[in-house]
Amino acid sequence: MHEISLCEGILLVLEEQAASQGFQRVTKVWLEIGDLAGVELEALRFGFEVVTRNSLADGAVLEILGVQGEAWCMQCSARVVVKQRFDRCPRCGGFQLQVVGGEQMRIKELEVE
Repeated sequence: MHEISLCEGILLVLEEQAASQGFQRVTKVWLEIGDLAGVELEALRFGFEVVTRNSLADGAVLEILGVQGEAWCMQCSARVVVKQRFDRCPRCGGFQLQVVGGEQMRIKELEVE
């Protein structure tokens, strides 16, 4: 379950930001996660709760903002929305798609005290 290591990375970023910006506690975290990021959202929520126990983010609310997957279709020369990797192009039915968006996971915003 790689979601635990993702949560450990998030906590590390929170601790670094707390040290550099001088806040004591994180009460809410907004994450942007792309449809093609390969992240199991429920496992991430569980991992976040476990990893942040007894830390500056203990009890923090985790808000997940979905980002749709996008690909460039080489057959019809269009940017299209895809739900998962290896989908067909919704316009032409082709399989020659190059992913151009929706793979990211990033901390978008924090609410702190």
